[in-house]
Amino acid sequence: MDLGEYPHRKPSILNPPFPEKLLFGGEVVSVDLKPHWWQFAQPGAASIVTVILWLLSMARVDGGLGTLLRWVTGVAALYSILWLAVRWLGWRSTHFVVTSHRLIYRGGVFAKKGIAIPLERVNNVNFQQTIFEKLIRAGDLLIESGGEDGQQRFSDVRRPDEVQRLIHAQIEESGRPSTRAGVVNDVATQLEKLEGLRDRGSISQDDFEREKRRLLG
Repeated sequence: MDLGEYPHRKPSILNPPFPEKLLFGGEVVSVDLKPHWWQFAQPGAASIVTVILWLLSMARVDGGLGTLLRWVTGVAALYSILWLAVRWLGWRSTHFVVTSHRLIYRGGVFAKKGIAIPLERVNNVNFQQTIFEKLIRAGDLLIESGGEDGQQRFSDVRRPDEVQRLIHAQIEESGRPSTRAGVVNDVATQLEKLEGLRDRGSISQDDFEREKRRLLG
């Protein structure tokens, strides 16, 4: 699958892109994801219910009991709306990014949290979905890496199965230049050894040319 085919939202004021100042020189962002909308389910449902109860208490209940209910439902509605607002701010500032070099997670409204895993250190990528999460196309990503980090869990990832394939594709893509560089360095080392043998008279010029052609071929 082409990395450019993954559907992610266009950057905007409400959906800012991953900051370019946090990227290395020459590093390119392949995927920049926000958490799944399911993160808004609880605060959104609480806001709708408490606002409806507050409106009903304003219209249908009179007297001292009505005043108490209006205060209780009003405070609950305000709390739920603030909960929803804070959850949205957290969603807005969260990025799950796959670049040409790293996997990056960055989030937090006031206290920032960041994780960066070089692609060459990623050992395994798995995903988990419940039946309900499969219906809404959400799930968790489990990324195992070498070093002290071990296994990292990223929750509420949109389309985790596709993200898994994209990460594998990016790892393969990022590994090609380094593999090519390793082959070139190995050939250069062997040519230097052949030149040393030729200069010391251990092999003839014809033998040197023949081995050189073999290596370069």
